[in-house]
Amino acid sequence: MSEQKQEQWVTWLALTTAAMAVFAAVTTLYVGKYSAKAILFQGQETNQWGYYQAKSIKGYLYETQLERLDLERLGDGQKTRGEASEKREKTITHYKETIQRYDKEKAEIKGKADDFAKQKVVAQDKAGNFGYALIFLQAAIMLSSVAVITKKKPLWYFGLAMVSGWVFFFLDAVFLFH
Repeated sequence: MSEQKQEQWVTWLALTTAAMAVFAAVTTLYVGKYSAKAILFQGQETNQWGYYQAKSIKGYLYETQLERLDLERLGDGQKTRGEASEKREKTITHYKETIQRYDKEKAEIKGKADDFAKQKVVAQDKAGNFGYALIFLQAAIMLSSVAVITKKKPLWYFGLAMVSGWVFFFLDAVFLFH
């Protein structure tokens, strides 16, 4: 009878260990998913900041040209008439519009870059929490394995208790409590 009782305990140990292994596999997938997302968002954020810098440089070139034309106009005392003066005024208007457009585009680009940065941080937090959850499951699986070898039930119970660490970090990764 005691042999059957011990066999039943080992059966439950095997079933719970198998369940922990399945949970560990799923958790590993989530670690990979969110680690990859963090890397992807980092790349997208970097691209946006590069685009922002390009717009800044282009805008600066227009600003310096606008200043040059404004200084020319002041030097002429705005008395010069004719085709050259008209062309300069059109160019000044065009430069001002272009500078405004670049400022607007830069604000949009900055917003996208900031969004990617936030998404990256969330993905990193989730990946980290899934990683911690996985550590708890690996420790629980190890304790269950040692329990079956040594035939010590308390090790198995301790392993089962460690699953609570997995639950905490897994849920924290999903919902980001902190």
